[in-house]
Amino acid sequence: MNNTSGIVPLDTKCLVLPDPVEEKIGSIILSSGTLEKETWKRQKCTLIACGASAFEGWGEDKPAPGERVFVAQYSGTKIEADETFWIINDEDIIAGVIDV
Repeated sequence: MNNTSGIVPLDTKCLVLPDPVEEKIGSIILSSGTLEKETWKRQKCTLIACGASAFEGWGEDKPAPGERVFVAQYSGTKIEADETFWIINDEDIIAGVIDV
């Protein structure tokens, strides 16, 4: 995956793009505060880019940019660019996602 965000993570940091949050649950429209909380609880993301030292010592199981991953809840720092990205520590990536 090509990083077109203009954001380059450093050291052991990773840039991820969280999945969008549904604005409605059934016929209930969620408030902006609830949407913000739900966004921070998001765990499923796309790995966009990694710092030079990210995943050192992980062996062959390290994720690559473009792969889908689960991240720890409430981890990272939100960065607004053309989309909303998070910068997280590599250790906050807790699993890969395999679409079946």
